[in-house]
Amino acid sequence: MASTECEGKDAWPELVGSNGDAAALKIESENPAVDAVVLREGTIVTTDFRCDRVRVWVDGDRLVTQVPRIG
Repeated sequence: MASTECEGKDAWPELVGSNGDAAALKIESENPAVDAVVLREGTIVTTDFRCDRVRVWVDGDRLVTQVPRIG
């Protein structure tokens, strides 16, 4: 499903539970318009919306904990 505001695929629910670094590589390969950033749960981030960013939230084992999506 693609956002009307941003280009290409905008969410990766299939990556929840997978390794965060591998998830970031998959996201960037499926949508070259974005940079995937791996962040540990609880990291403080800005609240701005950007079509070129996907945050990949991971736990202490570096497993994806939330659906990565553009923003």
